[in-house]
Amino acid sequence: MLTSIEGKSCLVTGASKGIGKGISRVFAEKGAKVMVVARNEADCAKTTEEIKAAGGTAAFRSCDISDWEQVQAAVSATAETFGGLDILCANAGIFPQKKLIDLEPNEWDEVLGINLKSNFLCVKACISQFEKHGGGRVVLTSSITGPVTGYPGWSHYGASKAGQLGFLKTAAMELSRYNTTINAVLPGNIITEGLEGLGEDYLATMAASIPLKRLGKVEDIANAALFFASQEAAYITGQTLIVDGGQILPESLEAIQEI
Repeated sequence: MLTSIEGKSCLVTGASKGIGKGISRVFAEKGAKVMVVARNEADCAKTTEEIKAAGGTAAFRSCDISDWEQVQAAVSATAETFGGLDILCANAGIFPQKKLIDLEPNEWDEVLGINLKSNFLCVKACISQFEKHGGGRVVLTSSITGPVTGYPGWSHYGASKAGQLGFLKTAAMELSRYNTTINAVLPGNIITEGLEGLGEDYLATMAASIPLKRLGKVEDIANAALFFASQEAAYITGQTLIVDGGQILPESLEAIQEI
């Protein structure tokens, strides 16, 4: 059993839906005080109320995490509300599907801003809190798409997710002086509102390509993040954990059929 994170203050970005909502819910269930951060205020409020109704401690802050001033304000609000900040789960991300020939430069910039630049902004804004309180934990939500695999229409998304891991390596060294670790979870196909929007055919095809024959749940990612946030992971930094049901393992679809 992991050492409890009860009483720890945690800021989760992209927390109103999908994986971020799952992380927020699981961390709150384990006793953390969770700041729900996302762009849509109504969605933030809904998630926060659900956590409270289940007996958890939560507050919310609407924020464009690609905007430096808004990120600073969200970190300050977390510290003021919960008496500090111990854990950052930088989870927010978008994945609009568009092939290179149709992709506009501003669309590329938007994905890189939300998925990659925001990691730098959020980590930078949290450093003073980690230093003040003697340490911290940072967990990035990356993806198998980009660092390990590719998929047509997601060149911008793949670049942003691979970029996270480049950032991770140097950030791990620089954050060590503040007794802070930073690691990344790389999800495969996880059932979220966004993934469901790609259609039943896509979901069925993806499930068939996974050795475990199913898509993952948001709790699968949340529990991996929980480990990285725990005391037991105190000597792990700059590392990645793939959570994909074995999706990247087969050499071909024929290999799946042999299972």
